[in-house]
Amino acid sequence: MMMKILFVSLGCDKNLVDSEMMLGMLGEKGFAFTDDENEADIVVVNTCCFIGDAKEESINTLLQMGELRKSGQIRALVATGCLAQRYKEEIQKEIPEVDAIVGTTAIDSIVEAVEQVLSGESKNHYADLNAAPVTGKKREVTTGGHYAYLKIAEGCGKHCTYCIIPKVRGEFRSVPMESLVQEAKALAEGGVKELILVAQETTLYGVDLYGKKSLPGLLHELAQIPGIYWIRILYCYPEEITDELIEAIAMEPKVCHYLDMPIQHASDNVLGRMGRKTNQQQLRDIIAKLRERIPDICLRTTLISGFPGETQEDFEELYRFVNEMEFDRLGVFAYSQEEDTPAALMPDQIEEEIKISRRDELMELQQAVVFEKNEDMIGKVLTVMIEGKVADEETYVSRTYKDAPGVDGYLFLNTSANLMTGDFVKVRVTDVNEYDLIGEIEHE
Repeated sequence: MMMKILFVSLGCDKNLVDSEMMLGMLGEKGFAFTDDENEADIVVVNTCCFIGDAKEESINTLLQMGELRKSGQIRALVATGCLAQRYKEEIQKEIPEVDAIVGTTAIDSIVEAVEQVLSGESKNHYADLNAAPVTGKKREVTTGGHYAYLKIAEGCGKHCTYCIIPKVRGEFRSVPMESLVQEAKALAEGGVKELILVAQETTLYGVDLYGKKSLPGLLHELAQIPGIYWIRILYCYPEEITDELIEAIAMEPKVCHYLDMPIQHASDNVLGRMGRKTNQQQLRDIIAKLRERIPDICLRTTLISGFPGETQEDFEELYRFVNEMEFDRLGVFAYSQEEDTPAALMPDQIEEEIKISRRDELMELQQAVVFEKNEDMIGKVLTVMIEGKVADEETYVSRTYKDAPGVDGYLFLNTSANLMTGDFVKVRVTDVNEYDLIGEIEHE
């Protein structure tokens, strides 16, 4: 009888790439997959522990699946990912229903781990946290097939004071360029039209392998691949953005004029406590440079509200900065006190309600900024990628170059035309709805 696996992937897009690799490896070994826990023989949970909410979701999922294991409804429960790496001893002690743990750098052991559990042997799998990234594995793309994430590096060496990533993912290690090109070609052959480049930090790509920042060179290589129409870059640290990278974005037609650049704050006092490598003036300079060279660039950023020691004056400085910079896309997280990080031990921790209140103020400001920017889009013609159709309506959901999947907005396209997911269409923007645009097909 073919064994069925329920695979639960939690957390970020980097984790999703790991999940897709593990799905590919298990699929090649003859395992089948199901979304129904009532049909599953085995459950694999790829966990996250970046902030408190993610940790809680991962623990609750393991506990829920642990009940199925305890009752005998499933034969095996395997935990993988960041929470499994970070809290392996605690999981073994507190959730004994977990049969095996696979660490973040040992995902290529997933088949062995599952087979061992099914044969009655519970064995955990870990690798050196600074082992070379796992490459060359067939992926089971779970994003619908028209776009896919390409993880270009593993780990991070920035050691920001609030972040646990170096302790669960290791130091920064780039994936060799030839491996990435090969993987991207396979994705394109499978129907992927948009590549979204991800890592804990993409801008340092290649420094460890080639002795220099090689993201511009990688972009040029990926842009040669037939079938790829859009290349989008996420997680660029501002201090590492070079003139060469800006030129590559400006000049390479397939590279979206979109940059995700997490800055976290704008007060020099808070940036220093965070261990960030930029001050506010440097942030202003890089934003001005990007907008000057690429006038239609869409800038996304993320911020942390309520970091330890953030005074009302610091917050007001951040608020003014956000108001002045008018980011196209912005997300705000209330600071999460993570154990084993320097920030967790800092004095002047902020009360939860103040963190949330400050987060909400920033998001309210951003909503007004986005609404105004969206109104400016009315009458403009954009190329969009079709994401799907609204049931029982002559309306399609689509994305512009300004919108990364899952985090940004949509353009709702009203048309009776018969379109397919992944199609590219020229659209004239006719109206706005808060964060989203409304449009119709632009007839030549």
